[in-house]
Amino acid sequence: MSSLAPSVEPGAHADKGAPAGTRISLLAIVGVLLVLVYAPTARWLWGRWTLSVWHNAHGVFIPPLVAYFVWTELKALRHLPPSSSAWGFAFLVPALVLHALDTGITTQLLSAASIVLAAPGLALLFLGTERTKAIAFPLAFLVFMLPIPLALTSRLHLALRHLATWAAAHILPWLGVPVYGESTTLHLANGILQIADACSGFSTLYASLATAFLCAYTCRSWSQRLLVLVAAAPIAIAANIVRVVLLGVLAGTQGFEILDTWLHPATGMLTFVLALPAIFWLSRPRGGEEARP
Repeated sequence: MSSLAPSVEPGAHADKGAPAGTRISLLAIVGVLLVLVYAPTARWLWGRWTLSVWHNAHGVFIPPLVAYFVWTELKALRHLPPSSSAWGFAFLVPALVLHALDTGITTQLLSAASIVLAAPGLALLFLGTERTKAIAFPLAFLVFMLPIPLALTSRLHLALRHLATWAAAHILPWLGVPVYGESTTLHLANGILQIADACSGFSTLYASLATAFLCAYTCRSWSQRLLVLVAAAPIAIAANIVRVVLLGVLAGTQGFEILDTWLHPATGMLTFVLALPAIFWLSRPRGGEEARP
C-alpha cells in the first residue's frame, strides 16, 4: 500500500508547524547579532573597496549582485514549504572559529572569509537544502568580494608588469614613440615610465574574472560558459596593455607632466571600459537563445 506522507531528507526537517512569526523573529535576532559581530569587518571591506580604482573596487558591487540573484532564485521556490538542515552547522561553526581566530590576530581578512563560509551555513539552517542548492552559485560568488593581499599575488603582479612593459615596448615604436623596454621600465626620449603594481592590470584582471563567472552563470550552453571564462584573462591583460601604451604615447608626446593630471586615473577606468563590455558581449544570447533568468 503506497503512502502519501511527505518524505524528509536526512539532516533536514520541514518545520511546517513552526509559526511564521517565530521564524521571522529568530531570523531577525540572528541578523542583528551578525551585524554586531561583523560590523568591524564590513567597515574594513568598505575601506579596501573604496581605497582606489586599482584595489578591489569591484567588491562594492558583489553584495548587491548576490542579494539580487538570491532573491531571484528564491522567488521561484516560494511554493516549497519552510525547511531547515542541520548541515548548516558544518559551515557556520568553522566560520565562527575563523572569525574568532581573526579577532586575536586582527587581519580582518580571515573574518571576511568567514562571512563567505557562514553564508551557506545560514542558508541551510533557515532555508533548507533545496533552496540552498538553488542559491549555491550566488553564495559562492561572494568569494570575489575578498581583497587579495599583495603578498599572495606579488609574483603575478610582477609577471603582469613585465608583460605590459614588453608589449608596450614593441607597440610604441609603431606609433612613432621611440622607446626601450627594460624589466618593468619604459625608457622614452624625454623620461622614464615605470610600470608599477598599480599599472600591472591585476585589478582589471580580478574584476574581469568576477564578471566572467557572473556572465557564465547566465549563459545557457556550457560551450559559451567555457568561452567566457577562458577569454576573461586575455581580455583583461590586453585592456591593460592598451592603457600602458596610451600612457606611453601621452608621456612621450605631451610630456610626463600630463601623468599628474586626471588623465592618469582616467586611463585606469579605460581598462574596465574595454574589458567588461567585451566579456558581456561574449556572454550575450545567440541565435534566438535567451539568457538564463
